[in-house]
Amino acid sequence: MIAAFALILVCQLFGEVISELFDMPVPGPVIGLVLLFFGLLISRKPPKVLTDAADNLLMHFSLLFVPAGVGVVTQIDRLKGDWLPIAAALIVSTLLTIVLTAVLMSKLLPKHTSSSGVTATDSGSDAS
Repeated sequence: MIAAFALILVCQLFGEVISELFDMPVPGPVIGLVLLFFGLLISRKPPKVLTDAADNLLMHFSLLFVPAGVGVVTQIDRLKGDWLPIAAALIVSTLLTIVLTAVLMSKLLPKHTSSSGVTATDSGSDAS
């Protein structure tokens, strides 16, 4: 499991280096996550040790929100001054994410047909 955590941290390190080297506005951990994603796409199947490490991280996922919560509290004065644009951005981005996820899932999920030839997404009644 230590090797899997090392792999994750090395991807993050490469992301930080790329972000700093090319002066990108994207955080290094995000670039590292993309690198890890492409590495997993190439290998087609993640190693068992990596999935075990990911499961272990997901069990303690709520702890990762503590630094974000502290960051919000330290910026409370800015939030008081700019609450309207922040709230608008949160609402619009949330709604956009929900809509795009629904559209993407409807395109990616296979359409199942029953023995009568009606797809699972059809209403089941014909007006003929």
